[in-house]
Amino acid sequence: MGFLWSFTRLFIRAPSGRQRFNVLGALNALTHELITVTNTSYINSDSVCELLLKITDASTGVPITVVLDNARYQRCQKVQEYAANLGIELLFLPSYSPNLNLIERLWKFVKRNCLYSRYYEKFHDFKAAITDCLSKTNTDYQPELDSLLTLNFQSFDKVQFVTR
Repeated sequence: MGFLWSFTRLFIRAPSGRQRFNVLGALNALTHELITVTNTSYINSDSVCELLLKITDASTGVPITVVLDNARYQRCQKVQEYAANLGIELLFLPSYSPNLNLIERLWKFVKRNCLYSRYYEKFHDFKAAITDCLSKTNTDYQPELDSLLTLNFQSFDKVQFVTR
């Protein structure tokens, strides 16, 4: 067990308040086009339905499959019926497998570029930094994201599942 001692006390500014900025996104696995829905309240089934409609509006007539995690607001009957009416297939990933969701790599990139080691005095600046980063995914950040957002996923050979 190790210890780290410091004789100088270091104070790091942290944001106050409980404001939130939610981004729900869909990433085209081939073109890396990003479609988002944002709000400052909560993500719920209405937010997911809004995103599905934006995906359909941006579609070029090809079949659409949306890969989702197992959040309750994504699995609910309302979302499934709405997707079916729009002609969208919903593909749910296994539980606890964010490593299989391509957009998780994008979220990590956004956090690294906007949040790590940064302090925003005002909520507006925080929100603007995230919005700006997301708007530059297909321009300024494209070369870096092209190497990050590949379809190479880690797989495990010779895995044995334990069952009871």
